This record gives sequence, structure tokens and C-alpha cells, in this order.
Amino acid sequence: MKKNLKAFGSMINIRQILIGLSILLLGTLVYVVDRPPDQTYFVYKSFVNISLHNTLPNLFGFIGNSLPSFIHAFSFILITAGLLHCQKRGCLIICACWFLADVVFELGQKFKVLSSTMFPDWFSGILFLENSKNYFLFGTFDFNDLTAIIFGALSAYFVLSITMKRRES
Repeated sequence: MKKNLKAFGSMINIRQILIGLSILLLGTLVYVVDRPPDQTYFVYKSFVNISLHNTLPNLFGFIGNSLPSFIHAFSFILITAGLLHCQKRGCLIICACWFLADVVFELGQKFKVLSSTMFPDWFSGILFLENSKNYFLFGTFDFNDLTAIIFGALSAYFVLSITMKRRES
């Protein structure tokens, strides 16, 4: 049993996963503290009031507007690469895929009507997907978010290159 756990541990990069999850957790503070609860899906839908908006001072200031875009790209790149235990080429592909996904979603907020028509009505009955159409209709396109996505992907690749485990041949 212990041998199997060790083998599983060598197939993932725990350090990358933990860094990604830690930064993602930090990103939730933006929504819990700096944003009104009615503008955030997981705060609005929570069973208890987890919002600290107007209770604590604004923690992130101006940077809090685009910090979630940076954190989303950065964190999900690290988590994905850590789970797949990638080398350089795989990390580049993961960075490119998450970068493109985040850019498409940001651009979807610029072209609201077109983007919102791409979601079928049956999404409205599925947890998390039920908010897809509203994300585009009520979201705000921002060039600063695109910049944050670029920095998030580049920073993630830098961290991946430092934390990458070399595979034994």
C-alpha cells in the first residue's frame, strides 16, 4: 500500500498543486471582502452570510479589480500542470490553453449578446452552469483583465519552471 502511495505521489507535483490552491484561496478574499455579495455567485448562493464587504476595509484596492483574472490563469495553470506532472512542453501547452480560455471568456464579456446566445436553456438547472449566461450579460470587459491574464500565464510558467520535477529516465 505504501509503495502505491509513493508511486502516485511521483505522478503529480504536489508543490505546484498547493501553490495553485493557495493562490486560489487568496483570490476568494477579493470576492468575500472587496465585492458586494450580490455580484459574486458563490457568495450570493452560500447558505450562510460569508460576505465581509463593508465590514472590513477594501483589502486590494484598485488591483482587486483585475486580480481575479490574474489568479484564475495562474492558479488553474499550476493545478493542471501539477496534476499532470508535466515537463516543459506540457507546461507550455497548459499555459497556452488556460490563457486562451481566459481570454475567450474575457472577450465574451465584450460581445455580450453573441456570447450569451451560446448557452442552452438546460444550463439553468445545473449548479455553476446556471450562471454562465449572466457571466457574459452582466460581466464587464476590461483591458486590465487581459493584461492580468497575460501576467498570470507568464508568472505561472515561471513558477512551473522553478518547481518542475525532472523525470527519472
